[in-house]
Amino acid sequence: MKIMKKLLLLLIVAIVSVNCLAQAKDKDGRPDTYNYNRAMEAIGKEDYDEALDYLNKEIQEDSKNGYAFSWIARIRLRQEEFGRALTAADKAVKYLPKKDAEYTSFTYVTRAGIYLNLNDTVRALEDYAAAIKIKPEVSTSYESRAQIYYEQKKYDLADADYRKLISLDQGGVMGYMGIGRNRNAQKRWDEAIEQFDYVIKLHSDYSSAYAFRAESYLGKEDWAKATDDLVKAIELDTDRKAVYTAYTLSEPAFTMAIAKMKVQAAKAPNNYLWPFIIANMYITPQDYKKALEYFKKANVIEVSDGTYERIASCYKKLGQYADALENIDRAIAMDSTDLSYKANRAEILYEMGDADAAIAQWDEILAARPELAEGYQQRGWYKEMNGDLDGAVEDLTMAVVLDPTDAFAYVNRGYIYQKQLKADLAEADFRKVTELEDSPEKYTCVHYAWQGLGQNDKAIAVMDSIIARDTTDAGNYYDAACLYSRMKNKEKALEYLEQSLKKGYVEFAHMERDYDLDFLRETEEYKALVDKYKSKKVSVPNSRTPGTSVDKEMVTSEIPFTKEDGICKVKCNINGLPLHFVFDTGASTVSLSMVEATFMMKNDFLSEKDVVGSQHFLDANGNVSVGTVINLRKVDFGGLELTNVRASVVRNQKAPLLLGQSVLSRLGKIEIDNARHMLKITHHK
Repeated sequence: MKIMKKLLLLLIVAIVSVNCLAQAKDKDGRPDTYNYNRAMEAIGKEDYDEALDYLNKEIQEDSKNGYAFSWIARIRLRQEEFGRALTAADKAVKYLPKKDAEYTSFTYVTRAGIYLNLNDTVRALEDYAAAIKIKPEVSTSYESRAQIYYEQKKYDLADADYRKLISLDQGGVMGYMGIGRNRNAQKRWDEAIEQFDYVIKLHSDYSSAYAFRAESYLGKEDWAKATDDLVKAIELDTDRKAVYTAYTLSEPAFTMAIAKMKVQAAKAPNNYLWPFIIANMYITPQDYKKALEYFKKANVIEVSDGTYERIASCYKKLGQYADALENIDRAIAMDSTDLSYKANRAEILYEMGDADAAIAQWDEILAARPELAEGYQQRGWYKEMNGDLDGAVEDLTMAVVLDPTDAFAYVNRGYIYQKQLKADLAEADFRKVTELEDSPEKYTCVHYAWQGLGQNDKAIAVMDSIIARDTTDAGNYYDAACLYSRMKNKEKALEYLEQSLKKGYVEFAHMERDYDLDFLRETEEYKALVDKYKSKKVSVPNSRTPGTSVDKEMVTSEIPFTKEDGICKVKCNINGLPLHFVFDTGASTVSLSMVEATFMMKNDFLSEKDVVGSQHFLDANGNVSVGTVINLRKVDFGGLELTNVRASVVRNQKAPLLLGQSVLSRLGKIEIDNARHMLKITHHK
């Protein structure tokens, strides 16, 4: 059973309310020992390792201290040590004084959470029932139990718990929301809408009510109301359900939602969220050119490594690998710890025809994450395409050892064994794939396994099923072409290859290496087909200089700087006001002090429209503070000009004007010539 994160949060929330359980230490015989009190203090500070140390010392002195066991169970649950958590919870239930209803109920709820994580819903339900019997006024127990009933599709039982929630707190929303969600699951759309309408009357700014009501309206095919609700939910607080629903819309709701979000983008030109969501919506119908257009707009408003990564992915889908590489490198420059960016980079390098560089990139990733099964599978595939069959087998073996469910690794290794004339090993791998993918909903690559076993009819039936499941995916048609090529059916292979190219398949470098197409590659029909679609590729302008071709002239600008106490300062101009930046490659964003911001506001260098909102910032000491976020319309230094730069206003009156990575990453390659006191910035003309 899928356990929602929200359930675990409900179970853990009691930790932060330790004071209400621990203040009355002498009441009802609760412990008042040194170790127990220190443990409670540590829990209050969220230092759970220290708390465990003191609780274990308490147990050594009093092996029947149910209160200590109760907290040990809760902390072990939080740390996902479910066996040790269950042992402690059992002892807590055994040793706690039955008259202490608060702690006994608390412990049953804890143990229910442990059982849920062990997929034992029967015992979890028993413990929630015990907790409710002891403390029937605690609402979270009903909510957690209702979630289990919802996942089990026992909607009547879930409704009963949600109605109890309503009786305990008529002004709260969770009971009404739960009943509404149940009605959506039952496709009783009007009844669901009635519940969400009431929630909105109670709390008009509760975004989830709009998001779930949008689902109801979509069910009724009332596209206008559904899209209005999605926009409202996103506008209120970027409701996650609303965002994900927007990403999955089809016509006519898709066009309606896009239009309404474009209106929101026009109303809030300094908010990157709307163009970012619009861009992701265009990904669903595979309109990568439109997606690029809006990702770039979002990145102009607020530069982020995640947006650069998405821009790179769009260029990759369009077959513009040089632009893809440039943008993924920008993402990595902003966050070198995100290994998914480096995996994306490896794929781009491979599609550019540089398998050695792609393998080297995976070497770096696996050095950082040697337990990553997917990494060995991918590197093994690249090695196979590069002709290193022994190296490929070694990597694919690592992949299946680390993840015995990786069907792709078995298929690839099986084909290599066939090439190495190791028929028994190949057959074993193909048989394993047929066991892993034994039903249509699991099909991903089992068609290759059936073909490897010589059962072509089964392979074709699986391939047809995969295509029927998603007729828009160009990759499915490419797989069919590969399958028929392996079967030496030239006519069918060419037919499916052309369909894949028509649907946007552009990975020509892979096509030239892919062993699956060996049967086709030297035919005149194949060559003509590839030439035809290669010539149809249309370039999309890169994000650095909209409106230009991808072959842009590179130039180097030199900007003088001064040094004061080892700090580099650069003259700049913000919205027409001459200032000095501190050039700080370690800073993530641009920041300025309250003094500068106030002066700029009073003297019309900033307007109220330039104030975006607030954001939490973490300083070098680990302290979090809230700062105002503003939009700098024009930043100019050394003749280089950027528009719409996000900056944070810090409360420190003496804080310098910092020029961080949110600007530096947009400039290009930066070198510091300390001898001449010059910044050398290589960028597109």
